[in-house]
Amino acid sequence: MDFNLPTTIIDKLAELDAFIESEIKPLEAENIQFFDHRREWARTDWENDGAPSEDWRAVLSEMERRADAAGHLRLCLPESCGGQASGNLMNAAIREHLSGKGLGLHNDLQDENSIVGNFPIVPAIARYGTKEQQVYIEGIITGKQHLSFALTEPDHGSDATWMSTRAVKDGDHWVINGAKRWNSQVGRAQANLVFARTSGKDGSGKGITAFIVPTDTPGHDIIMNHWTFNMPTDHSEVHLKDVRVPDSAILHEEGRGLEIAMMFIHENRIRQAAGSAGASRYCITEAVNYAKDRVLFGEQLATRQAIQFPLAELHAECEMIRNYIFRTAWKMDQMDPAKITDEVSICNFMANNLVCRAADFAMQVHGGLGYSRHKPFEHIYRHHRRYKITEGSEEVQKRRIAHSLFSFGKG
Repeated sequence: MDFNLPTTIIDKLAELDAFIESEIKPLEAENIQFFDHRREWARTDWENDGAPSEDWRAVLSEMERRADAAGHLRLCLPESCGGQASGNLMNAAIREHLSGKGLGLHNDLQDENSIVGNFPIVPAIARYGTKEQQVYIEGIITGKQHLSFALTEPDHGSDATWMSTRAVKDGDHWVINGAKRWNSQVGRAQANLVFARTSGKDGSGKGITAFIVPTDTPGHDIIMNHWTFNMPTDHSEVHLKDVRVPDSAILHEEGRGLEIAMMFIHENRIRQAAGSAGASRYCITEAVNYAKDRVLFGEQLATRQAIQFPLAELHAECEMIRNYIFRTAWKMDQMDPAKITDEVSICNFMANNLVCRAADFAMQVHGGLGYSRHKPFEHIYRHHRRYKITEGSEEVQKRRIAHSLFSFGKG
């Protein structure tokens, strides 16, 4: 049994590092106001309900354009999408590595943009979409025809099978009524992937259908952006009032939309876990280096066991979680990921919990400077704290693990 990352992955990480230094770091330096202590202010259009500013979006788009031209942006996408189908282990190793480098244009946290693209809905469209629907694949990748994702509702988050949004058949059309919350990036999207119950009972995974709804459809209205812990915000509240779409708007099959939602969530859960592990490693390393340099009462801060022991514990935890994530990602490449959802949940809640504690202790080690925006820890904390809620809260992840542990729902 070989516990080392394959040579292909190690070589790819080195290739990405070289690309970052030659293409991305210069672009970042030219736009440093988006990455230093001014980052939140510079990125946010405060008069446009806190949305990302056009200048910030332009920098992200240029980063993605360069990454796509170099063959990196689509690395983990299916070959039918111009990708290299590099798999979950490659994806996890890259996410961990890029996050381990700290903040930067190579792997932005707030907008979740990276030189290796985060496109969790694309594989679902590639697998289930009609020829007409698959035009969104290139649109999502290039940003020219974006498709947002509308699952969560004002009254339903992790309990998505209890959603209140309904779609009723009317001839060869469907009429959708309801509301969606945290409808990320819908403000710049040309269409919205809306999940609605079309049959079945509340709580059932069957009977939920996914509809591709053009955002200019009458009755599809963006009400507001929710301002968040980490700004700018693109997390909108959307109301759906008598929204009419044809049968051809259905992605996959009627009543089987939850399969698409679970594909999306699984893509995000393992990716988030890997990113959190890398960010944890970064925070721990920075804290160690500062403790060795900082002199307090005539001695290195690093000589204090009050500093040594917490960092030793965080480091040990990080090493175990990091390797468990890689093991789980490898297993996802060998079998149907749906068969190991409990292991994906372990990765997710453990890594997301760790990074918040690592960022918090890095602040503590750095003292007042760590609390300031001149250091990256507050930004890392504010971003990764949401991962303890999104894609199924920490409590939902533990519930999934318990279901597997006690064999609930089997037999």
